[in-house]
Amino acid sequence: MRPFLRIVMIVFAASSILTVLSKATEPVPGPAQPMFLKMHDLKWAKILPDLGEMSPEIAILRVDPKTQATQLLIRTPQGIHVRKHWHTANETHTMISGKATFECEGQRMELGPGEFNFMPAKMVHEAWLPKGSLTFITVDGAWDVNWVEGPPTAADVTH
Repeated sequence: MRPFLRIVMIVFAASSILTVLSKATEPVPGPAQPMFLKMHDLKWAKILPDLGEMSPEIAILRVDPKTQATQLLIRTPQGIHVRKHWHTANETHTMISGKATFECEGQRMELGPGEFNFMPAKMVHEAWLPKGSLTFITVDGAWDVNWVEGPPTAADVTH
């Protein structure tokens, strides 16, 4: 019985050493790499394809591979009322150009270039974006939109 116990102990020890060594030799992810994007290189997509050329457009700038946190831009070829909606993650808006109006919990606020807001996760809000606006948005999780009463329609577009 003793030789058998010794073999079990040796196998266990060898297995433990191999596990430790394999962990030690796994590549450690390096620091994130810097990223530079030019406006003319961005890939824009229609947010509301049914609106055709009147649809706001979105460009996803970056998605964090671990957290899915997302940075993006939205531009508006026409003014639009973005109906009540919410996001699973916290969201920020920074106006780059144009003056937009945001509303949540009965409170309205106008934001102009360089101005910022923060919307906690799942907070219902809506916005009125003018023609030619550009908004920088961050979410600290995956980007999603959950419409409260349906997405904007042609009736929500202003010329």
